[in-house]
Amino acid sequence: MLVRVDDSAPTTGHKLTRYSLRRAGRPFTKDYKVYFERINGHHKIPVSPFHDIPLYHDEEKKIFNMVVEVPRFTNAKFEISRTEFLNPITQDTDDGDADGTLRFNRNVFPYKGYLWNYGALPQTWENPNYTNPDTGERGDNDPIDACEIGRAIADTGDVKQVKVLGVLGLIDQKETDWKLIVIDVKDPLADEMKDINDVERHFPGLLGATRDWFRVYKIPEGHEPNGFAFGGMYRDKKYALKMVGECNEAWKGLVRGKIDGGEISLKNTTLSDTPGKLDPGKVELPPDEDLPPAHLERKPDEWFFVDRNTWP
Repeated sequence: MLVRVDDSAPTTGHKLTRYSLRRAGRPFTKDYKVYFERINGHHKIPVSPFHDIPLYHDEEKKIFNMVVEVPRFTNAKFEISRTEFLNPITQDTDDGDADGTLRFNRNVFPYKGYLWNYGALPQTWENPNYTNPDTGERGDNDPIDACEIGRAIADTGDVKQVKVLGVLGLIDQKETDWKLIVIDVKDPLADEMKDINDVERHFPGLLGATRDWFRVYKIPEGHEPNGFAFGGMYRDKKYALKMVGECNEAWKGLVRGKIDGGEISLKNTTLSDTPGKLDPGKVELPPDEDLPPAHLERKPDEWFFVDRNTWP
């Protein structure tokens, strides 16, 4: 499957790297995996979306690559796997391990699924061994998350080029879990979006809804409402870029073996100065099956209601 990426050069003038996907197993099962390959002429090179896709599309202009995990208005919690070989996209489980039930984020009124195209910036890592002085909590052990607010609905596995506008400091189960607000550089409003204040001007209500969504989305799973750093205030582009830079430096230490990542798979096919480097010619991925989704006994479209007036 070819990733849905515009073949034309973006406004930066940089040549756009293209990727294709291999989807093994049936969606909505624990066997489902979405692998990535970089298209190189007539060849395809297996790559890790965590380690091999570059963080920057254009470093000078601060345009980043973003890997889409969850399309807007959908519920299945797909994410880049930390532990699987070459870090394919898989579906998360409710208790975070292979024995858990597949995770679908519930619809908490008035929200249907995710409010944005949700994903992560590659070559970043929120270090669980580091306590951020601004949040007082350690990192969540994942690539930094990104909420892409442009008008187009993406697909799982799309690689978008985005501008960072600001960041929300979510505290999720006592972990620092940054949520970047970004926009696709090809969106019609992208040129007018320069910082977090532009979001409220052009997308009125979205920042408040985003904060509310992250506060309530785990309540139907039995968790307390989430909290935030900075009293729930968004930080601007400058601060957000600082967080991206810190997470990129943490990833460099991880992938080079200088920071212990536990069970994180560091296998990659492009980073010659890392212990996880593989010969791409010897990497065999499963065939692209493109199977229909599995039948779900419990539909993820049910609604939940929470009484926000009871919170302190």
